[in-house]
Amino acid sequence: MAVSYMDFTSPNVQFWYDVNKNTTFKKDNRNFINTLSIEQLNTLGNVSLLDIYLSRSNVVEPHIHQNASELVYCISGSAVVSIINPFTKKLLNFPILPGQVANVPQGWPHYEIATVDNTHLLAVFDAPVPEFIGVSDMLRLTPPGVLAHTYCLNEQMVKETLAPITDTTVIGPPANCQPQQMAREPEAQQPYSPYPNEQQGYGPYGHQPYPQQQYPPQPFGYLQQPNPPYFF
Repeated sequence: MAVSYMDFTSPNVQFWYDVNKNTTFKKDNRNFINTLSIEQLNTLGNVSLLDIYLSRSNVVEPHIHQNASELVYCISGSAVVSIINPFTKKLLNFPILPGQVANVPQGWPHYEIATVDNTHLLAVFDAPVPEFIGVSDMLRLTPPGVLAHTYCLNEQMVKETLAPITDTTVIGPPANCQPQQMAREPEAQQPYSPYPNEQQGYGPYGHQPYPQQQYPPQPFGYLQQPNPPYFF
């Protein structure tokens, strides 16, 4: 619903906007996010969106939207939307193809991974401005000593591990990331497969879409697997 205080007779009233003109984060020409909120289009009510472009293996970093639910719609390409259920303490992973959606309840931790190049996602929110808290900010702004003490870790190792995180990541890996920083680089040619028929070219790392009648999108636990599903 539109904001009740809007004067629709005002000469400043807005009904049209080019979202391409508001790029709020850009890693490179293939990985960037455009934003539309009430700050750009003043007749918007309780709705906003992120127009997300990703290349293969790029990740919208783990984060929460403390003020809104999010509906992620796949326009082109493919991605995996991963959600942490705070009630069951389980990680849920939903692969989406064009025309498919994944819903993220308000305040739930989540992230999105593009599984092919030229992936285009539209994230729609039930808030006039989508607020964002990234894990990168939590890690870089929390004193290493606090993390070490809280989780019984080696403080020096925590400092060294987190030192490269100097800003909000938004889309990772960061553009200045060096290959030797990638812990799983040796596995690049044989990424972990969560689907039994992935060797046949199906799934997020293959060349064909999921055979929906056989493997509909459903949760599967990355955190419970021996290796993460990332590939670089």
